[in-house]
Amino acid sequence: MDEYNDWRFNDRRSAKKIRSIKDFFSRILPVDPRNRQVVKISGIVLGSIFLLVFCVFLYFAKDLPNSTSVSKRFVAESTKIYDRTGDHILYEIHGEEKRTTINFQEMPEGIRYATITLEDQDFYNHHGIKFSSIFRAAVKDVLHRQVSQGGSTITQQFVKNSLLSGEKTFARKIKEVILSIELETKFSKDEILGMYLNEIPYGSNAYGIEAASQTFFGKPARDLTLDESALLASLPKAPTYYSPYGSHPEDLKTRQEFTLDRMAELGYITKEQAQAAKGVDVFSKIKEYREDIQAPHFVMFVKEYLESNYGQQMIEQGGLKVYTTLDWDKQQAAEKAVREGADKNAKQYRAGNASLVAVDPKNGQILAMVGSKDYFKESEPAGCTPGKNCVFEPNVNVAVRERQPGSSFKPYVYLTAFEKGYTPETLLWDVDTEFDQGNGQSYNPKNYDGKNHGLLKMKDALAMSLNVPAVKTLYLAGVKNSINTAKSMGITSLNYPADRYGLSLVLGGGEVKLIDHVGAFGTLATGGIRHKETPILRIEDGKGEVMEEYQSDSGERVIDQKYVSMIDYILSTNDLRAPVFGDKNPLSFNDRQVAAKTGTTNEWRDGWTIGYTPYLVAGVWAGNNDNSPMAQGADGIFVAAPIWRSFMDEALKNYNKEDFPKYEQEDTGKDVLDGKMDMTEEVKVCKIPGKKDGYCLANDSCPDKEQVKKKFFSGHTLLWYVNKDDPRSDTPKNPENDPQFKNWEAAVQEWAKKENYDNGSAPKDACKESDFKKFQPTVSISSPSDGDTINNSHLNIKISGSAGFGVKKTLVSVDSKQIASKGDDSFEVTYDIPEEKWSDSMDIEVKLTDKADNTVSDKITVDNNIVATP
Repeated sequence: MDEYNDWRFNDRRSAKKIRSIKDFFSRILPVDPRNRQVVKISGIVLGSIFLLVFCVFLYFAKDLPNSTSVSKRFVAESTKIYDRTGDHILYEIHGEEKRTTINFQEMPEGIRYATITLEDQDFYNHHGIKFSSIFRAAVKDVLHRQVSQGGSTITQQFVKNSLLSGEKTFARKIKEVILSIELETKFSKDEILGMYLNEIPYGSNAYGIEAASQTFFGKPARDLTLDESALLASLPKAPTYYSPYGSHPEDLKTRQEFTLDRMAELGYITKEQAQAAKGVDVFSKIKEYREDIQAPHFVMFVKEYLESNYGQQMIEQGGLKVYTTLDWDKQQAAEKAVREGADKNAKQYRAGNASLVAVDPKNGQILAMVGSKDYFKESEPAGCTPGKNCVFEPNVNVAVRERQPGSSFKPYVYLTAFEKGYTPETLLWDVDTEFDQGNGQSYNPKNYDGKNHGLLKMKDALAMSLNVPAVKTLYLAGVKNSINTAKSMGITSLNYPADRYGLSLVLGGGEVKLIDHVGAFGTLATGGIRHKETPILRIEDGKGEVMEEYQSDSGERVIDQKYVSMIDYILSTNDLRAPVFGDKNPLSFNDRQVAAKTGTTNEWRDGWTIGYTPYLVAGVWAGNNDNSPMAQGADGIFVAAPIWRSFMDEALKNYNKEDFPKYEQEDTGKDVLDGKMDMTEEVKVCKIPGKKDGYCLANDSCPDKEQVKKKFFSGHTLLWYVNKDDPRSDTPKNPENDPQFKNWEAAVQEWAKKENYDNGSAPKDACKESDFKKFQPTVSISSPSDGDTINNSHLNIKISGSAGFGVKKTLVSVDSKQIASKGDDSFEVTYDIPEEKWSDSMDIEVKLTDKADNTVSDKITVDNNIVATP
């Protein structure tokens, strides 16, 4: 403390060591040298006393510990967990005692002199003991018949606390005196005072001035002010009674002010300094009483790692300094985003909790971890209602718990498909499809928006997070292959056999940890290079020697960058997701490339958003710890994405813009993989009469007028064109052999029918004459018959015919004069025979023309023998 630089102890080294027994006793019992008889008698008495004392000391000295080793003895120290800069202590791990040993030079003069003022004002003048104090204490002990009074110097207190037991006996008191004198001969006053201040108890499990300063004021001892030093120096007399968290703060303040006044009287400070320090509201500086822990879930994550690797005793007593990877500013931003976002979710979506993890993808270092919205909040009751907070367990670190990831798992599946030979342009049918699960049961997934979108490219299906195409992609990629891809990227769960998960895996049918999920997306951020997540930068032991240190490495390439760039492109292109999520959504950034994917599980139990840039990856989970459903519509885009976006906006402020490697579309030579496929085909055909939806390729076998150009639906399921396990090989000759082909193809054709496309595919066969022979028109005059004699002037003519193509017109004529025209092939017509024909013959003819312009006819001749009626 600079304000104390002018403090000095002029008599600090003034004391001389005792040179002889005579000199020693002359100091404690001066006599008049002129009275030689008295001197002689006194000498004998004192010599006897000295001899007795020497024998007593010799008796007890044989069992005393070595005072020389006091500075080398093991002193339990707390393990300190810091952020990456070392400027912020996140937590002290300790057993019964929190302790941090510091050098004497780091102890401000204020705490040194305040301690001396209260505990031992003659510290720099005596030789470890004060006989007057010992004699006074001994008399009182004898009178009370018990050892209760101390009269101890700072040296004696240190010996008692560090080298001896706490028993109150005369024997222990004698040992204390012997060791105190011996200690003073081997260590300087400053060394003794420093050791004392490093071990004295201050209450609240804080041992030593550094632990006390951190516990009560949240800062290093070297930064203590005069008012704070006086307050801390007041605690050791009765740490519980005088505790700032206790019931007697007014007594503590009185003792602090007494200390300041006494320091001024002794010349350590001025009266003005004492008055100014007394006027400070020192209690307003006291930290809130609770377990002093920052970034609590991250700290517990680190503590678990330390216990696993170094053991509980080491971390509680070894004085380790653990420098973590935590970025303090990002942690603050993460906690704020989670806290505010979770509060909004609780009111709007009945989502009681949220968690966030951020990682540097270039090295795997964990930059922020928020395991729940409030580590210190008491658990809230189940059965939440809208407008109230919902179920969550504050101490549970959701970031390391397994939860279903919903659609946020899809990128692993599509990545596996791309590795297999499929492309972002590969065409898939998003149509209502039954999937054969191979166990006699079918699976019928539905899309987020409840609609089907027809023919799509894989990139559109992934960006819009459509479920039906995703399940198809999983089948094409393979469940086991997709799990292997996810594991290679950092997922540590999904350890059951692949058939246990089935095709629902792509929709979140398995479970993953948020920290793994973020790390795996970090592998995407680096172009396919995996860096294992780590919370540790460096660990030092109590002596400052490095026990463990992060070593930079090049990571492990697990995915070819070529395929990762496909995912980067899809997840960072807002135009691709806009048809479902809208142009303005939390995943859209105007000023930099950011890739992101949301996820929602069945019944809205989990909401996710994971996103990354080349230099930062972060993920958010939102939901309820007990897996109870959120409100309907609590999709990841609504409950997790706003929290993620809030964090990213703050965290990305200090990063330069960096783009992902550019995706270059390749020509595979297969139209269906390159996104080139027409759903309709225009062909010149003839309709085959009598055959429903039957056509043949037009030629001379069908009438010219029956030949038309017609568009047919030509779409097929992807399995029609590719072998799923080798999509770039030849088109399969028997696609129906694939177990999913039947259902997939039927779903495509059914969709075409509902969309009013012409049913069926274009004909492959040319027209044949036989296709039309039985459909050629026929016609005849069934009554009267040829050669009949007609006796009645009212003639009924019956026509019988057929027309496979349909009747265009049927004409009936008598003696070349048309008497009827019909659109039917069979009918009757009555003809009134003119009188001039009553005794003559007539020619009756019928001609039928079908709609293919084919014409047939029949002709008869009849005789008339009609007699006039009188």
